[in-house]
Amino acid sequence: MHIHILGICGTFMGGVAALAREAGHKVTGCDAGVYPPMSDQLRALGIELIEGYDAGQLALRPDVFVVGNVVTRGNPLMEAVLDAGLPYNSGPQWLAENVLQGRHVLAVAGTHGKTTTTSMLAWVLEYAGLKPGFLVGGVPLNFGVSARLGEGKTFVIEADEYDTAFFDKRSKFVHYRARTAILNNLEFDHADIFDDLAAIERQFHHLVRTVPAAGRIVVNGLEESLARVLHKGCWSEQRSFGATVSDFCAVGEPGSFEVLEHGAKVAQVNWSLSGVHNQLNALAAIAAAQHAGVSPAQAAEALGEFQNVKRRMEVRGTTHGMTVYDDFAHHPTAIRTTVDGLRRTLAPGQRILAVFEPRSNTMKLGTMKSQLPWSLEQADLAFCHSGGLGWDAREVMAPMGTRAQVADSIDEMVRQVSAAARPGNQILCMSNGGFGGIHAKLLAALK
Repeated sequence: MHIHILGICGTFMGGVAALAREAGHKVTGCDAGVYPPMSDQLRALGIELIEGYDAGQLALRPDVFVVGNVVTRGNPLMEAVLDAGLPYNSGPQWLAENVLQGRHVLAVAGTHGKTTTTSMLAWVLEYAGLKPGFLVGGVPLNFGVSARLGEGKTFVIEADEYDTAFFDKRSKFVHYRARTAILNNLEFDHADIFDDLAAIERQFHHLVRTVPAAGRIVVNGLEESLARVLHKGCWSEQRSFGATVSDFCAVGEPGSFEVLEHGAKVAQVNWSLSGVHNQLNALAAIAAAQHAGVSPAQAAEALGEFQNVKRRMEVRGTTHGMTVYDDFAHHPTAIRTTVDGLRRTLAPGQRILAVFEPRSNTMKLGTMKSQLPWSLEQADLAFCHSGGLGWDAREVMAPMGTRAQVADSIDEMVRQVSAAARPGNQILCMSNGGFGGIHAKLLAALK
């Protein structure tokens, strides 16, 4: 089969492309605004990438056009496909029909931590010898690729609540028919497609409805929103984590902690990750892996060798004692937990310079702009890139006083940060995009 993927460089669609290629299909694709790591991964697989969406791509004559949710009506290639009456499908549906059918799917859903938890779970199953397939919205360092078919029965997938395609407004995760589903957390996000939190809770309940009675729902016991989701009905086994009364809880600091199941110690996690959020991610992965036959003790042992995900607290370089990190955080809660995780690893007095770009659709709309000062409380200094925003970043950051600066360009931001940085500072760059190559520019300026 020849598939041509529209929007191929998105993390999800790029993963679909990699799986299709591994399965023996001919894969081509197109996109605009390409940036690593997905573009590099696709080229390494020998997949032809076409810049733009010109209608001339009909001449490729694929068996089916697989359409990413970045594609809208008015897209010239999509309009040509519709006019010609050619076959098309969404990425999630193609994946469900051609890859996931007949497998034990372990789906990881939640507002935050999906990529990291999916990577943890895939690594735990790999360590246990289950040879899982996986599709992750990032690149797990233990594997070096974002997707593979695997040889075993299990398949681990990052289960996004964002809509499927312009012609299918259901959340992606309803297509996957999960047997094990992690509900990691649930906050308001994606203001461009959801009106309120209740609308997202409804989609999460649609996911719950697809899990069989023999399946397992692994749910964060600290989240009231998830309690409301399950109150609408649940037909599967439930395992909770996080709260002291949950089935699985942690005792100890995030870098080294005991895992308790029903109050009894079943494992010990000693690893390199920091932050309470990663401690919770670990508990979720342990509870889900247990449903696939991996003991908590073996799962904890595997996590001791977990190397995290590219762009999750990734060290991009160090100069004069100043370390520059790259992180994918963009929602205010994710920013706060990321800064908190770094703070917990530092000696008293070490400064954190938080450099961030409100780039997601939700942040560009300004829906959560008022939460930004709260999200940056534990940073010593904050630097906000205001390019492309429809709201006044200086006004929003004003409550932080002299601790915050706003820049209209990347070059201006580099000058601000390099002027403020001192030896020993930790410079944490946060964005869900390429951030204009700021990491390399900062390292060059700091030298």
